[in-house]
Amino acid sequence: MDNGFLSVLATLLTGAETALKVSLGAAVIAMTGGLPLALSVVFTRIALVRVVIAVYVEWMRNVPALAHLFVLYFGLAAVGIRLTPLTAAIVGLGMVGAAILCDVFVGGLRALHVGQREAALAVGLTPLQSLRFVVLPQMLRLTLPSIGNYASQLIKDTSIASAIAAPEIMFYARNLVTSTFQTPLIYATAILLYASIVLPVSWLFALAERRLEARR
Repeated sequence: MDNGFLSVLATLLTGAETALKVSLGAAVIAMTGGLPLALSVVFTRIALVRVVIAVYVEWMRNVPALAHLFVLYFGLAAVGIRLTPLTAAIVGLGMVGAAILCDVFVGGLRALHVGQREAALAVGLTPLQSLRFVVLPQMLRLTLPSIGNYASQLIKDTSIASAIAAPEIMFYARNLVTSTFQTPLIYATAILLYASIVLPVSWLFALAERRLEARR
C-alpha cells in the first residue's frame, strides 16, 4: 500500500479519535437533555414551561449548528468565558442534539396509547415506575430508528468543529492539504474514515431495532 496513503491515514486517525470523543460527549448531553425536555412537554400542565421548551427547540434546530459553536467559542470568550475547542464542540452539538431528540421523544411518547400508563397505575405501579417499566421501554422501541439516524448524523456533523480549531478529521485534512497539496488523496481518505465510523453505527442500531421487534 502506498506510503503516502498510510501517512495520511495515520494523521487522520488522530482526528478520528477526537471526532469520537465529540460524538460521545454530545450524545450524552443530547440524551440527558432531550428526554427531560420531552417528558416536560408531554406531561406538564404549565403552559409557560411548554412555551419555553418550544422556543428552545425551534431556535436550536433552525439556527445552523456552526453558529452555535461560534457563539460558544468566540462569543463567550469575548465576555471572559473561554472554552476549549473540544468543549465548545461537545456542548454546542449536544445542545442541538437535545432539541432534536426532544422532538423525537415527544413523538414516541405521544404515539403510546394513554391506556397503557393508566393500566400500569391501576395494577399498583407508581407514576415513576410506570414511566420506567412501561412507557420508556416502549418509547425506546418506537424511537430507535430516529435515534440511530441522529447518531449517524452527529458523527458527520463533527466535521464542522474544525471551524473552531477542534482537532478532528477535517481539521487535520485541511492542514495536510495546505502542507502537501495531495487534495484528492487526503479528502478521499477522510471520506473513507467517516464511512468506516458511521456505517458500523448504523448497522448496530439496525441490529438493535430488529432484536427489539423480534421480542414483541
